[in-house]
Amino acid sequence: QVHLVESGGGLVQVGGSLKLSCAASGRFSRVNAMGWYRQAPGKQREFVAGITSGGITTLSDSLSDRFTISGDNGKNTVWLQMNSVQSEDTAVYYCNADVVGVPGQASISRYWGQGTRVTVSS
Repeated sequence: QVHLVESGGGLVQVGGSLKLSCAASGRFSRVNAMGWYRQAPGKQREFVAGITSGGITTLSDSLSDRFTISGDNGKNTVWLQMNSVQSEDTAVYYCNADVVGVPGQASISRYWGQGTRVTVSS
């Protein structure tokens, strides 16, 4: 199967920075794209950022001035750099990967990590 392991979450003060990482591992041919979603308390999960294997990035319009996404195809790893964090950035951040060639699965399958919690304090 496919495993996504996120790290880098924690407590950060308003205005500070944090960098999340996510690594995909397991039995598959390649990763087509990876990304980040977040879910704040009492709210629905929302898209944050995504990056394709070709390096094309997409960011939520409301976050594009503070967050950046980057990736390393060779390591199947993606990072989310969060700058000038605000209290509304408090959420559990989930990594996902669109993976090709998992034995017994459809041509492209999406997998999710367990999430890493980010808490912004004032």
